[in-house]
Amino acid sequence: MGANVNVERAPHKVALAANGDAARRATSGASAGASIAFYVLLAASALAVIGTLHFVAYVVPTEASMGIVQKIFYFHAPAGYAMYIGATVCFIGSAGYLARGTQRWDSLAKAGAEVAVAMGLIVLVTGPLWAAKAWGVYWTWDPRLTTSLLSVLIYIAYVVLRAFTGDSDAERKFAAALGVLGAANLPIIHYSVKMWGGNHPTVITGKGGGLGHPDMKMALGFGFLSFTLLTLALVWARYRVDLASARLAELEQEALEAGIGED
Repeated sequence: MGANVNVERAPHKVALAANGDAARRATSGASAGASIAFYVLLAASALAVIGTLHFVAYVVPTEASMGIVQKIFYFHAPAGYAMYIGATVCFIGSAGYLARGTQRWDSLAKAGAEVAVAMGLIVLVTGPLWAAKAWGVYWTWDPRLTTSLLSVLIYIAYVVLRAFTGDSDAERKFAAALGVLGAANLPIIHYSVKMWGGNHPTVITGKGGGLGHPDMKMALGFGFLSFTLLTLALVWARYRVDLASARLAELEQEALEAGIGED
């Protein structure tokens, strides 16, 4: 009887292996091109970050009133912008999953949420360091600070939900709804100073600027460029990892159903 069972399972094993080989051949060229593009982006982001650090540390003049603490700004503002990028990616992935229900959209949403959390935490750490010098306190319930904190908490909730709950379609859709909801807070963060005032400056768009020296403006531009490249690289990396993990889980399930790996 045992021999008969093995004979019956053999065609399934052959079919599974053939399908896997065909899929690998069909995607090998595209995967190679994507891998090259990813590593180019990763190298560009690393060079941009290193260049920005060097420029801010050794070229940009020290601001007269705040001193060296002011240089935090060249990382604080770009990190906030990078958080917007991650949150927008999460929104796109979440909306795509609610509409299509495919793994790629779910992986994109997860990648965006995780990067939004990372960049948001940079904002929440660098902001109080700057505020302690500018305002004399590390934290005030300023409208922009409060709405930024709320946004970070939303994406932390998304990440925790995906990490510690199941992976069913219902749970994915609940997380996707949270990802869509989180994006609604982004315009509120952006316009909070104009709507409700507060202590938070509008250095970039406000009258009078605050970045009078050309090197200061250049440093801020480098900061935005480096954080944009870094954010895109991190989102892409996390997206690739999650897709690979999902594919591995799918192959393991197919192998179990075909009897591969059973004693």
